[in-house]
Amino acid sequence: MIPVADTEILIRRPCAEVFHAFVDPEVTSRFWFTKSSGPVVAGAELTWTWEMYGVSSEVRVTEVVADQRIVFDWNATTVEFGFEPWGEGMTRMTVNETGVMGTVEEMVAYAADSTGGFTWMLSGAKALLEFGIELGTVRDAHPGMLRPGW
Repeated sequence: MIPVADTEILIRRPCAEVFHAFVDPEVTSRFWFTKSSGPVVAGAELTWTWEMYGVSSEVRVTEVVADQRIVFDWNATTVEFGFEPWGEGMTRMTVNETGVMGTVEEMVAYAADSTGGFTWMLSGAKALLEFGIELGTVRDAHPGMLRPGW
């Protein structure tokens, strides 16, 4: 079995609001990347930047279904964000990344690291959307890698 990155969280906000936070870079940049070359729309080819670490990723958005799912390719993998109504005004958000390649050890390490990263991202989104707090979980996840001034 090939390892995958897989995580989820309950965000106590409606699907439309949670979904919007992930397609609008003005919101997403408050809990995940610091810059995006544009909004998340089907067919978009984007650059997401994490200035605190001095890195960027090229992203190709392959599918967007309003309030339900976002699918994109990056780092030679495919990532799906799922948004599911859950109870009264809440959203079950899932993240699944597949297509990891390499040796068994490399695939396991990648899946574990990516699962952790997406968990930090989801935690930051939850704090922002439910409480208006910018936790900085992605920003501060790797203190030894932070660029000066961050």
